[in-house]
Amino acid sequence: MSRVSVVTGGALGIGGAISRRLAADGDTVLLVDVDADAARATAAEIAAVGGSVEVIVGDVSAEATVAEVAAAVTRHGRVDVLVNNVGDFRPASKTFAHSTPEQWQRLYEVNLHHVFSMTHALLPTMVAQGSGAIVNNSTVEAFRGIPGHAVYSAYNAGVSAFTKSLAVEVGRHGIRVNAIAPDLADTPQTSVAAMLRGRDPELVKHWIPLGHFGEVADYAAVVAFLASDQARFVTGHTVPVDGGTLAASGWYGRLDGKGWTNMPDQP
Repeated sequence: MSRVSVVTGGALGIGGAISRRLAADGDTVLLVDVDADAARATAAEIAAVGGSVEVIVGDVSAEATVAEVAAAVTRHGRVDVLVNNVGDFRPASKTFAHSTPEQWQRLYEVNLHHVFSMTHALLPTMVAQGSGAIVNNSTVEAFRGIPGHAVYSAYNAGVSAFTKSLAVEVGRHGIRVNAIAPDLADTPQTSVAAMLRGRDPELVKHWIPLGHFGEVADYAAVVAFLASDQARFVTGHTVPVDGGTLAASGWYGRLDGKGWTNMPDQP
């Protein structure tokens, strides 16, 4: 019997890569996304190579969508993996002082509330079957300062704190809870062109210890590991998938190749 895996925001970017990876590993993927066209396109790609996928179109912050996912799980009779992938730094403001309560609310819904609601809806099934793996998508910005995105950062810190505490609570039911913390992913939402903004691409190797931006498959591979039996004794952790940027903590390779600097405008 194949695993049943739910992937929210499973059409594009990191989510699309996760959907494709889990399907390639043999899972039946319940692909949840607000973008109907993108969801069906990704599902078609999965089906074309023999994968099993079902599309659920809807906003994961809406109760109706959560209920539809829960009904699909009931129909399949189990849920083995839940990937709470949805997250967005938008709507953004130049500074916290310029932000509005309406923006805070939407950022809460997109980054944290849906993690609560989707997990709450599917957790009883995992408890009843005595097994399951939950993988949440946080961000490295939960662990360092990011000007202009204080609210986004706070909610993702909440994702990682929720991950840690829930793991302790549900471990006795055979359920593991982990998260990834991505940085610098080349996706439609954060493309390399947008991140470079006209800068010399050669500078990337000085910013990122591994010397390049992450590809969506890099993040999907870590999610697949955390969801697999290979990580059967790993729970409660947020794993940075960032090419070393969090470890570097503001240190940059000198342009002359002679060591490191924490002053990026210096050679």
